[in-house]
Amino acid sequence: MISEAVHAVWCRELRRADLADDDDFFALGGDSVVMVRIQGAFIEELGVEVPMDQLFLNPTVASISAYIESLGAVTR
Repeated sequence: MISEAVHAVWCRELRRADLADDDDFFALGGDSVVMVRIQGAFIEELGVEVPMDQLFLNPTVASISAYIESLGAVTR
């Protein structure tokens, strides 16, 4: 499931274990460096390239997961 994979990436890259699907990336301390690492992980682990503007527009696990699912992506 995409949301589980996205959640795992965010937890790892933000170094947090207590993320909710509606927690805001920026409120959790996310910055551009972490965002680039997340973008790379999505390419490597999910096989989907998420443009940087979409990461800004979808700052929660739930919203970015929905965006990725709208692309028809499937986890590997």
